[in-house]
Amino acid sequence: MTYWFDVSAAALVVALWIDFVWGEPPARWHPVVWMGRYLDWVAPWFAPQVHGALTFSNQRAFFEGMVFWFVGAVACVCVALALTHVVDVLPFGIAVVIMAIGLKPLFAWTLLFREVQAVELALSDSLEAARARLAWLCSRDVSQLSAAEVRETAIETLAENLNDSVVAPLFWFVMFGLPGAVVYRFSNTADAMWGYNGQRGKHDWRWAGKWAARADDVLSWVPARLTAALLALMAGGVSLRALRREAVKTPSPNSGWPMAAMALALDVHLGKPQVYCLHPDGQSPQKNDTEWALHLSQRVVWVVGLIGFVVIEIAKVQI
Repeated sequence: MTYWFDVSAAALVVALWIDFVWGEPPARWHPVVWMGRYLDWVAPWFAPQVHGALTFSNQRAFFEGMVFWFVGAVACVCVALALTHVVDVLPFGIAVVIMAIGLKPLFAWTLLFREVQAVELALSDSLEAARARLAWLCSRDVSQLSAAEVRETAIETLAENLNDSVVAPLFWFVMFGLPGAVVYRFSNTADAMWGYNGQRGKHDWRWAGKWAARADDVLSWVPARLTAALLALMAGGVSLRALRREAVKTPSPNSGWPMAAMALALDVHLGKPQVYCLHPDGQSPQKNDTEWALHLSQRVVWVVGLIGFVVIEIAKVQI
């Protein structure tokens, strides 16, 4: 069918509205939860056990990890394509709503906003409460973090997940529709569960999770730099030379970009003890810095939504 507005463009706006109003769907209906269950279920089939009889060569662990990654990704794409084909034959309003409902679980801004805000609120209560709340946000050991380090980690996590949980899935949705967004979300979830350079749980992921980690690096490369550029633009006065210098300090080829942009935008230092320190000349983050970080990130989300809408509409006109 032909519509005045593209269904995908309208669905992007509606999905953002759903996120702001309702947040995440229940876990039993959440596609990312289903992805996680698949990834957890197949892991014992190919990932070498740290202590046990199951042993694989590095090559076999890598190959089988890649195969299981592709099986999951293809299954996700098939579901997304089926939904897209259904939407194509529906009236405009119904098509937009269904597409928006399909897109919404693939990004999570409101949840991220509330969780970072909750860490800051917990800090006003006690350090232990803040550490417990922060543990929901990141996989880092938070048991020994000081109050300043808790705030640093929360702001870092906000910046990193602004890309991973919002900008990147929306970027791939704009580029390739629902299949693009679902592949990115699957890839990012696989990296979170398999992409470890060592032991996690009972398994050795050095080779078994290498494909998942590299796939996520590739798919996050452009969105991470876009997120950093938008943060710098929203803040104003951020030196691109300083941004490039700070961004390469982290082990990840991508997460350093939005985190460095946030550190420079707030003029604070952010880091992981004994691993890296971004913008070391900055001050220690204060409560108002968390508030400003959330404000900047909120601006980025709105701008990404606007840019995405315009790009989809321009592409429709060109086609």
